[in-house]
Amino acid sequence: MTSNHPLPDSVAQTRSVRHRMPPSERWTVLILIAAFVAFYLLPLMSHGLWIPDETRYAQIAQEMSLTGNWISAHFMGLRYFEKPIAGYWMIAIGQVVFGDNLFGVRIASALSTGLSVWLAYLIARRFWNDPRKSFACALLYMSFGLIAGQAGYANLDPQFTFWVNLSLVSFWFAIDSSTPRGRLIAWVVLGVACGMGFMTKGFLAWLLPALIALPYMFWQRRVKELLRYGPLAVVVATLVCLPWALAIHHQEPDFWRFFFWNEHVRRFAADNAQHARPWWFYLPLLVASSLPWAALLPTTFIQSWKNKRQPVFGFLSLWFALPFIVFSLSSGKLPTYIMPCLLPLALLMGYAVTEMLNQAQSRTIRINGWLNVIIATGALVALLYLQTTKEIYENTEMFSLSLAFIVLVGWIISNALQILRPLHLWAMPALGIGLLVALLPAAMPSQIVDSKMPDRFIAEHLDSLNQTTSLLSNDLGAASALAWLTKRPQVDLYNVIGELKYGLSDPAVANRKVTTENVGQWMTEARKKGSVGVVMRVNSVDEIQEVERLPIDGKRYQRGNLQILIFPQTQP
Repeated sequence: MTSNHPLPDSVAQTRSVRHRMPPSERWTVLILIAAFVAFYLLPLMSHGLWIPDETRYAQIAQEMSLTGNWISAHFMGLRYFEKPIAGYWMIAIGQVVFGDNLFGVRIASALSTGLSVWLAYLIARRFWNDPRKSFACALLYMSFGLIAGQAGYANLDPQFTFWVNLSLVSFWFAIDSSTPRGRLIAWVVLGVACGMGFMTKGFLAWLLPALIALPYMFWQRRVKELLRYGPLAVVVATLVCLPWALAIHHQEPDFWRFFFWNEHVRRFAADNAQHARPWWFYLPLLVASSLPWAALLPTTFIQSWKNKRQPVFGFLSLWFALPFIVFSLSSGKLPTYIMPCLLPLALLMGYAVTEMLNQAQSRTIRINGWLNVIIATGALVALLYLQTTKEIYENTEMFSLSLAFIVLVGWIISNALQILRPLHLWAMPALGIGLLVALLPAAMPSQIVDSKMPDRFIAEHLDSLNQTTSLLSNDLGAASALAWLTKRPQVDLYNVIGELKYGLSDPAVANRKVTTENVGQWMTEARKKGSVGVVMRVNSVDEIQEVERLPIDGKRYQRGNLQILIFPQTQP
């Protein structure tokens, strides 16, 4: 900053000590790393791929490495233009490095979230030069329910959130830098982050930083500085995106038309937007997303309002509020869309918590513990009731039931400790959320596993399916799991289109669509070429009729609402 805009004392002091890390601070960093390994990395292999997202992204990324086409995404061999390419690249690299397994599919999400936690620590250190505040901000962000839950889930939101976080952290470092070299590096990193964010999810990666930077710089009367250095970030972002943007236009000329109108204009403003929700959808979701710290929200917002004239709090408030408003105005909404709002919230909350600790104000922290204990106790009572009356866990699933009890009892105990000693054990809810994200997916009853993780059942019959010549499925989630496990994108689709409507509209792939009217003919022709593997989801009357139209001479395996049928080759 220039001499005309003096820094707050805390920020000025940071400049003289930012490269030093006392032993106590090293221990806090080690605690964060240990928590990342224990609660983010170790559970990645503990449960199957959830449908629809994880099986879809696993298959698309795998297909890129199998076909060598790293420019245009294909879902089971069909053009899939809903997202740009960088997110698929990261998931594909994970599978190339670690193998086509659960760890390889999910590592991109875990690392992206871990890097966002590190950004929370770095920028809190820059703001306040207080190791306690830095640790609190990073820990709170790491243990927000939505953030922790998505860290072990293979989709693009953790990656996109990281790039948005990096762009805004870089922006602050750029305007706060005391040297021309540091300022230029920060603006370049901002450009890289915007470019990669655009290549992960689209134009929103450019909108969000501009939406926050412009009003902040007007407020601080530093528009000339933004005009001087901002073009550098724009040029860098353009250089990052341009090679792929030109390549995809050359390979798939229709990509930009579909991606712009369908994934941006229609999703934001159309009456028939996908995932349409009311404008207030994110208000209750914000409370749920910030568990196990939801009771701290009122104090956080009140304190932020009191400090709104300070540059740091003004910047964080803009960072939280403006994207939240944009997402709320959009017609299409999913819970994960507000993830870019949660890093500034964690920073504001970390400051508020630390101030409460410094002033020995324990009441709000105790209330937070009581809220979590009530929630977990209610869940425990509900689990006992359902198990007693409906036996949601079978006799062979006592281990999974035990894990569910461990999660809920662990949540109760960790928050009870916060209630008993709020000023010393204030961070214990983080342990509760860690147990939840690490153990709960593996604690699901079989009826959920069979319905939402079809790869587990398919993997048990993989040898038989690998020997087939043709594959067929009536469910996109099961079909993508089948394609990923067999490494064969060519899975024909029986009476199902869904999100592949655009890809299936190509006349060249008309033979991939199988209907109840022509399934008999399809089976006859397919069995002349070799054996046929079919994975069916049977939930409704229509799906029962779909199964009844298949031949009756195949081997049949069933679990829950999934069926696997193997039909032998017939004589030509």
